[in-house]
Amino acid sequence: MLSADTTRTIVGIIGNVICFGLFLSPVPTFVEICRKKSVEQFSSIPYLAALANCMLWVFYGLPVVQPDTILISTINGVGVFVVIIYLTIFFFYSPKETRVKLLAILAGEVVLMAMVVTLVLTVVHTHDVRSLIVGILSIIFCVCMYASPLSVMMLVMNTRSVKYMPFWLSFAGFLDGVCWTSYALIKFDIFVLIPNGLGAILGLFQLSIYAFYYERNPIEEHDENEKNIEIA
Repeated sequence: MLSADTTRTIVGIIGNVICFGLFLSPVPTFVEICRKKSVEQFSSIPYLAALANCMLWVFYGLPVVQPDTILISTINGVGVFVVIIYLTIFFFYSPKETRVKLLAILAGEVVLMAMVVTLVLTVVHTHDVRSLIVGILSIIFCVCMYASPLSVMMLVMNTRSVKYMPFWLSFAGFLDGVCWTSYALIKFDIFVLIPNGLGAILGLFQLSIYAFYYERNPIEEHDENEKNIEIA
């Protein structure tokens, strides 16, 4: 029978794979943005939230903060790299006003991250307190990341169309939340459990909204309506 540590490692590796899928799930969206040379009504908020979240979890998983959680750092390090690519594309195809807002938020995230790393490593000297501080911040930003599609969900409900709600992003987010919730329960980690448990619930809610409105107004029908409007 597998030990708890071995099981946790296996679940963590599976979580890394699913999380990598989560990071790649917006690729079709950005292919469309590049093809149309416009971000249209797509929002940068989910990706900005994801960047802040990944940076904090990279720090949280390091041995200097929380020992034996390096798998959290590795996948979130990949996430930082991938999300920066997405934001670069988003910036390139955005109007001037959106670019200014995007840069302002990015600058704020970088400054905040630099302050957190500096203060935690210079002022706090025990793993328990370091993990407490970084863990609380990670929970806040992880919940923000999972909740960020709520603005898109409002758009879906207002337009009765799922065109601007990427299915694979919601689906991968749900699986990611379930996997890391399991990881946190095997060797109890409240800081991993809370945001990912909420993430699994929010992911399920997003999928329900998608299914509800897709049944009533499929993407293809929405696109056809847009074409008819343009012709008229």
